[in-house]
Amino acid sequence: MMSPRVTPPRRRATLSDIATRLGVSKAAVSFALNGRPGVSEELREQVLAVAAELHYRPSSAALALGGSRADVIGLVLNRPARTLGTEAFFPELMAGIQAGLAPTHTGLQTLVVASLADEVDAYRTWQATQRVDGVILIDPRRDDERVALVADLGLPAVQIGSHPSEDPTVPTVWVDDHEVATRLFDAMFALGHRRVAHVMGPLDLEHTELRRQAFHDCVGRYDAGTPVSVETDYSAEQSAAATLELLRRDDRPSAIVYDNDVMALAGLRVAQEEGVAVPRELSIASFDDSIAMRLVRPSITALTRDTYALGELAARTLMQVVAAAGTEAIIGSVAGMTPTLSVRESTAPSAVARK
Repeated sequence: MMSPRVTPPRRRATLSDIATRLGVSKAAVSFALNGRPGVSEELREQVLAVAAELHYRPSSAALALGGSRADVIGLVLNRPARTLGTEAFFPELMAGIQAGLAPTHTGLQTLVVASLADEVDAYRTWQATQRVDGVILIDPRRDDERVALVADLGLPAVQIGSHPSEDPTVPTVWVDDHEVATRLFDAMFALGHRRVAHVMGPLDLEHTELRRQAFHDCVGRYDAGTPVSVETDYSAEQSAAATLELLRRDDRPSAIVYDNDVMALAGLRVAQEEGVAVPRELSIASFDDSIAMRLVRPSITALTRDTYALGELAARTLMQVVAAAGTEAIIGSVAGMTPTLSVRESTAPSAVARK
């Protein structure tokens, strides 16, 4: 009887493998990977590309000689660049991450990309060149390839998401988006609204789908007809266009819930320009809060979350993962603080409920 065939473990890629592939010296490869002068930018890009393709990782001996830590963690923002400067969420998140990293004197490197492919390439390059000690993943997707990727790369990571992680090597700092969304939509239906619309972000994001599911569940529970959900890219422009289309329908909604503060502010502006009184004719609410939501008139009802504390918790958890790298220790997922509903001037009982 023949012995079963055993597939040998994949050999770790070396500097020599990269050098051979490109026809250059090992020294040139080392200089390119470590950002040292003496090589052209074209060669540096070629080296980084091949290193990422081969999943190159420096040996533990090489790391020990060169200083085993970069004292930097990475955060990739895969969002339209024009929206990042307007949403309060990201500055607050990054400030919290910086606070969580401060006790370990670790820095934060951020990168804005235009696609998932660019984000994946960033993780491969960071790991190949040892530019970061770990990464924080945001905006989980359904069937998210990034978790398996960072685990395969051996890149320490923490995810900010909507439920505990299914992969024990990549813990999640999580808030139950379905439960939170149910609370917000329930509040609208409890005011007597039955024509409620949801202006949401991209559906490939997991939290958007969970909010949409919660909305549809509430519509069914309150026997409120057909749910109306409009997908956007989070921008004020697309939110305004969606709001205008909704307000010009024959069955105009009496309440609209937006996925972030910028979208809600854009929606309020459109309602005012269309002569639709808020909240007498239209209630408006948002999944994100900000100082602007409290300063406009009418002030806007929103879910208030401590985004700063969320970032701080994610950073502290990631540093635990980094410290445990190479050991058998498992860092578990951690629940974040549940958002609270801040009821303000933009919501009121529906006209039907007032009669």
